[in-house]
Order: sequence, then structure tokens, then C-alpha cells
Amino acid sequence: MPALPALSLADWLARLEQLHPSSIELGLDRVRRVKDALGLVPAFPILVVGGTNGKGSTCAYLEAILRAAGYRTGLYTSPHLLRYNERVRIAGAEASDADLIAAFEKVDAARGDTSLTYFEFGTLGAMVQFVDAAVDVAILEVGLGGRLDAVNVFDADAAIVTSVDLDHMDYLGDTREQIGFEKAGIYRAGRPAICADPRPPDKLLDYARQIGADLRCANRDFSAQRSEGGWTYRGPHACWTGLPLPVMRGSFQLRNAAGALAALEALQARLTVSEDAIRAGLAAAQVPGRFQRIAQAPDIILDVAHNPEAARALADALREQPVAGRTLAVVGMLADKDAAGVFAALREAVDAWWVCTPASPRAQGAVALAAILRAQVANAPISVQPDVKTAFAEAQRVAREDDRILVFGSFYTVAAVLDHATTQQ
Repeated sequence: MPALPALSLADWLARLEQLHPSSIELGLDRVRRVKDALGLVPAFPILVVGGTNGKGSTCAYLEAILRAAGYRTGLYTSPHLLRYNERVRIAGAEASDADLIAAFEKVDAARGDTSLTYFEFGTLGAMVQFVDAAVDVAILEVGLGGRLDAVNVFDADAAIVTSVDLDHMDYLGDTREQIGFEKAGIYRAGRPAICADPRPPDKLLDYARQIGADLRCANRDFSAQRSEGGWTYRGPHACWTGLPLPVMRGSFQLRNAAGALAALEALQARLTVSEDAIRAGLAAAQVPGRFQRIAQAPDIILDVAHNPEAARALADALREQPVAGRTLAVVGMLADKDAAGVFAALREAVDAWWVCTPASPRAQGAVALAAILRAQVANAPISVQPDVKTAFAEAQRVAREDDRILVFGSFYTVAAVLDHATTQQ
């Protein structure tokens, strides 16, 4: 019998989407069984980053600083914008199709009849690659929540909760206290537990104390203070002054950077980083889709903000960088997001809106989204378009050189415009 043709990466990803009856099923039992079958016991330090917003940026700071310090890094993030390969980076380079496929084959062979979700399969596949590549340190971004997320099957040597706000409420609860408890689940007894949120929920603090974590909180144990042309980090045992402002825009980025530095300070005995490495990493760290400018005259800004906290941060960034003309927004969101809260945060910052339906089965329809927007925005014009590219083209058609076009609301929305821009180059 002839051998079956090898599966391509696209084939594998399509298969992973069908392996489990639901796309999300929180819990660690199935993942732990397959992890044990794979014999995954990483010897290198692991940093786990959770939180409502700021996870991707914090991971980027950690990766850039550690790489500048000479470490071979493994980075696992989600979701991706254009290619699945973006989710797994080794020594700063995206994983190849061949390495992803080889890792998926190992996970598949080890799982037996255990069913895994797309994210669970990918998480184990990423760690297989990090072990095979003999990285010096792994940085893992939580997918959803923390306590029951697949990433939490690995014990963090230091864990960071970047922020706590309302998102994924169907899974995590509908209060900051409930969500804070879920986020705190990545903390470990006796190990650094960083909370970069300036208003930590009591349940997060209580959990950290109950398990005996080495809890370090923003504005209590460490801080970021902006100064003329730079900023200062102060921690329990370190003070780094005159640091360069992050390349990524927004005052909230200092909070993300400070959370990363707090974790690295706590691990200095095991992962030594110099002040020069910190400076180089802060100047280099970037993440696509986070206040990303892809064109000028008019400016085109992409931001994946999709919950109220992220929208408030986006509004602040827009105010910090005013334009002479108008701000024209192209927005598409998923149906499970707090669209009203997002629009309330941005209504004063936007002059005209193009509402669309992103290409996702979980998308909020443009007509329904526009109705939510109209309840929040009294006077600004609103145009309803069938898809992201049509909405973006209409905004481009009316934009003047001194305007800016803001594309936001979902990874799917940003990805569609980024893909369009890439193919036009």
C-alpha cells in the first residue's frame, strides 16, 4: 500500500480545528495527560504572562531584553494575525512549517485517544519545539484566563498578570474579582508573582497570599516614573534610571514594561540581564497590531483593542498623538465582546465610523454592531459595510492627507487590513 501523503501545515491546522467538539474547553486534566506522555519536563526557566490586556507587549519586552542579554529564547503567543508560525518564535525567528509539523506529529502520537482543543494542541507543540531547540528560557502567553488555561500546565518560575478587566465573561465571570481570581491561577508558591495592574482585585491578592507566592505589586513593590525623554524603574533591589521610552506607543506601555522588568529583577540570580540589555530590549520590542502605523498621509493605525480597558488605552494614545484632520474609524468586533463599553471609551476620539463584519464565525454582524454604536454616538456619521476590506476602502476613499484611519476591534479586523496592505506592497 502506498504511503499516505504528508500533511502540510495548513492540513494540520484544519485537522486541529476538528479534533475537539468545542474550540474552548477550560481545564488541565487532558493537557496534563498528554504533557506527561510526551515527557515534557523543561529544565529551563519559564515566564508566564497573563492578564486582560498588555500580554503581547509584555512578552515582547521580555523576549527583546533576554535576547539582548544573550539568551536563546522561546516565545509562545496567541492569536496570530497572518500566519500560525507567528505564535512560536525561537531566538527571535518564527517557527518553520517543518518544525511545527514535526512537533504536531509528536503531540499526536503521544495523545492516544485524548482529545485536545486547537489551543491545547498548539501549546504542547510549542513546548516540544522549545525543548528540542534547547532554549535558555521560555516565555508563554496565556490564552484565556489563567487558572484553567493550557499554558498553566507548566509551572512558572515567574508569572505576570498585566491587567484585570472585563473580557471573556462567559468563561471567567462578570466581575473584576472573579476574573482576578482566574488570572491569579498562574502564580506559584514561593515564586515571583508580579501584578502590574495598579488596582489589583482582592481575590488576586488573597490567592497569592494563600499559596505563599512572592507577590510584587505595581506602585507598592515596583514602579515606573516617566521623566523628560525617558523613564525610571524602581524595584525592591534595583533602580534603573534614564531608560528609553518604549517604541510601542501609549502611556500604558510603561506599565507593561515595568511588569516585565519586575519579573526579570526577581529572576536576576538565574537570568542575569544588564542595564545595557534592558535599554536595548526596550528600544527594540514591537508587536504588530498594537497602535501600529502602517502608512502616512493619511496615517493608518492598526490596533487590536477589543474590550473597554484596551479601548480606553487606545483613546489615550490617540489623544497623545493628535492629527490636524479627522479620525476615521473602521471597526469590526466579535459578538461576545462589550461593544458598548468599547464605543463609550472611544466616542470622543472618533469623527466618523465604518462598521463591518469581520471574517469569523464568532463575529458580530455589522448591522447589529452599528445599532450598539448609534446608542453611544449621537452625531458622528456611521456607515455600515459588509466586510473589513470594503469598509477600509470606503474610509480610504474619503480620507484627506491630514486625517488618520483607525482600524480596530478584533484581531480578525486588523489582520484583514494588514493582509491587504502586505499584498499591495
